[in-house]
Amino acid sequence: MKVGVHGKKFSNQNVALIRSITDDLISRDHEIYFSDEFTKALKRKKVDISGSKKYSIGEKLDFLDYLITLGGDGTLLEAVTHIDGLQIPVLGINTGRMGFLATISKDSAIDALSDLFNGKFSYDERTLLCLESNNGLFKPNNYALNDFTILKKDTSSMINVKVYIDGEFLNSYWSDGIVVATPTGSTGYSMSCGGPLIMPGSQSFIITPVSPHNLTVRPMIVPDHKELSFKIEGRSDNYLISLDSRYETVDDKVKLRIRKADFPVKLVKLDDSSYFKTIRQKLSWGIDIRN
Repeated sequence: MKVGVHGKKFSNQNVALIRSITDDLISRDHEIYFSDEFTKALKRKKVDISGSKKYSIGEKLDFLDYLITLGGDGTLLEAVTHIDGLQIPVLGINTGRMGFLATISKDSAIDALSDLFNGKFSYDERTLLCLESNNGLFKPNNYALNDFTILKKDTSSMINVKVYIDGEFLNSYWSDGIVVATPTGSTGYSMSCGGPLIMPGSQSFIITPVSPHNLTVRPMIVPDHKELSFKIEGRSDNYLISLDSRYETVDDKVKLRIRKADFPVKLVKLDDSSYFKTIRQKLSWGIDIRN
């Protein structure tokens, strides 16, 4: 079996954890491939990864059976671009903070690896959104698991984002920007802007305005078979466009369309995990802080 591992630089307090995880992986009878970036981080912290191999960003990873991420949700989102549409299952071990995607806790990391390699899991397929533009933004990785955003830049003035659904005008959003989120991304930036939580598999996108001027403008859920297009207006010449954690600067001449991607991402769902359990834990639902 061939297993990829991706992570970023990590703090000293996580050195022992990372070392135990990497030792466990390397001790198994599998070929372990660390990403270039993570290899450098491990060497800086003097973590022994002898006996392993490495892969480069941009390399076709169709030889991998699994991809494991060590970090937070941002690390997992970055790893999705490494597999570039390949149906390689991804398991996220959370050494960060919130962890809606990288749900495996530090304490259960080694047990989770055993479950993975013993087949005690199922696949959780998550929808991606795809960005199409007239200037090839983010290609070839022009897709996102969480969200697409249009945001103001270099000005305190609001911008006007006109949104169209299948070519029909929806609304002019006078705001700081717009978030279009997948159900997976409903627990991200969209939620911070007042958007609803949507269960994975709901086959929908969420349009959430960022600090709208008109307070009657609310987040809207649309079917994910619809195509969304946008026209940006404002006093500034430049605007920020993002796919998950990747950003580009554009002007108002850019043409942008969002549609459902042609492929999903496969997340590894261990047998004892649950979407509702994750939501309750991460958002502290049902906890009375007075006690």
